[in-house]
Amino acid sequence: MARLKFCFLLFLYFLLNYTHAQAWNPNLSDSKYRNPIIFADYSDPDAVRAGDDFYMVSSSFNCVPALPVLHSKDLVNWEIVNHIFTRQPPLDVFDKPQHGNGVWAPSIRYHDGWFYVYYGDPDFGIYMCKTQDPRGTWEGPHLVQAAKGWIDPCPLWDDDGKAYLVHAFAGSRAGIKSILVINRMSPDGKKLLDDGVLVFDGHDAHPTIEGPKLYKRNGYYYIFAPGGGVPTGWQTVLRSKNIYGPYEDRIVLHQGKTEINGPHQGAWVELENGESWFLHFQEKQPYGRIVHLQPAQWKDDWIVIGEDADGNGTGEPVTEWKKPNVGKTYPTKTPQTSDEFDAPELGRQWQWHANPEPAWAFANTGGFLRMNPVVQKEGAKNLWDAPNLLLQKMPAPEFAATAKVTFSHHFDGEKTGLIVMGRDYAYLALEREAGRLFLSQAVCEDAENGKAELVVDKAPVGENTVYLQVKVAEGGLCRFAFSLDGKKFTTFGKPFAAREGKWIGAKVGLFCSRRERMNDGGYVDVDWFRITP
Repeated sequence: MARLKFCFLLFLYFLLNYTHAQAWNPNLSDSKYRNPIIFADYSDPDAVRAGDDFYMVSSSFNCVPALPVLHSKDLVNWEIVNHIFTRQPPLDVFDKPQHGNGVWAPSIRYHDGWFYVYYGDPDFGIYMCKTQDPRGTWEGPHLVQAAKGWIDPCPLWDDDGKAYLVHAFAGSRAGIKSILVINRMSPDGKKLLDDGVLVFDGHDAHPTIEGPKLYKRNGYYYIFAPGGGVPTGWQTVLRSKNIYGPYEDRIVLHQGKTEINGPHQGAWVELENGESWFLHFQEKQPYGRIVHLQPAQWKDDWIVIGEDADGNGTGEPVTEWKKPNVGKTYPTKTPQTSDEFDAPELGRQWQWHANPEPAWAFANTGGFLRMNPVVQKEGAKNLWDAPNLLLQKMPAPEFAATAKVTFSHHFDGEKTGLIVMGRDYAYLALEREAGRLFLSQAVCEDAENGKAELVVDKAPVGENTVYLQVKVAEGGLCRFAFSLDGKKFTTFGKPFAAREGKWIGAKVGLFCSRRERMNDGGYVDVDWFRITP
């Protein structure tokens, strides 16, 4: 009887955790997890606890809706619950693709009943958004400080009611870098009150110091700041009894003997029971910057992150660990991927490459997504400057993305397909030419520098309802296939090595385009889009 009960419980656990066939599951059991907790490109993560809820934000660059808000109950299982805004300012700029620009390294704080998010746009300045409900409407973006090259802002409201903001500099815009500056800020968080004080210079010991997060604990001011650059860096912590310093510095997390490169830039989170945890990213091309969770503890008012086997105060990342003690066990959740298109709005996983126009796509309750073909930019040799790419992050080292599409083509030059997008890209598409429908695979290398697409394979197809698929193997090797019945898939074209985009990982999704505007052009109805292991 005991064995039967155990088997039933094991089956129930499997059912609860794997019914939706997550491509990546961070849960090893009810009590243990594995890293990364999110195998997807949520770069520069910052998080905050409010009661028994955790909220996380990350960079979104030019992709909109912008500034994803993720929620968790245990720091391991996360889902997207909102985006902070749906159109990125300035509108005349971000109505066109601005690869690598836009929202850089946000911070999130909970103060006096309000959630505040600050982010730097390297070309326009420091912005702030706020709300009392992270799942609801956010105010802003409000321009706190117009500036060129100011990035990675983080606020602190001190015990005496004074407010401060720390930030870094992007050398590409400001002409200076590897320094951190603190400004006085109005208590409402809307404006800076001075020109700032240089509090740390990382040129000697911590080059490319950036991404500062400002905290206060036990009478010390702390600045958590990554140094050493994205793929090879480490996590530095600075501390001082005075907000303006001088600051002592210590490396508290580095790669060490592990395979987790550049473990840094993230969030210290303290549980209600006093446990400390640290969220950070790892550069994992072409998947982007994936998210890890590290245990942390305080010793002599210094934080030690990860596993410090030799006791020198500098930890190394863990690959498996006991889950945070939040008092309960929560079910598996992962950032959304598949979409049946049954709701009157797109799933929160989808983002466009620029501020969208309503006519690009219509969600509906009929069980499909209607996408209309958008005229390509005159003289365009590829899709790098196409704003109407509907994409989502790659969610696992290995996965398959499959879409069932029905293409109602009206004119020659109309095209729709499944795309893996980055600095190089490839797609499998249906296209009308000379009144006939063709299936084609195209590859574009070095798209950002205007290189032309190359059609690798092309064949006529007799049906306009087709299942398009890409299978991604570990390392990002993509193989495209199609099916007419959804059961038997035929490989088409040649393998393609996915490549990251500009500051983001490669993304997978859909597009619909045409060469010229025609009266009542064709359209594609996407029945569903599914991510499977």
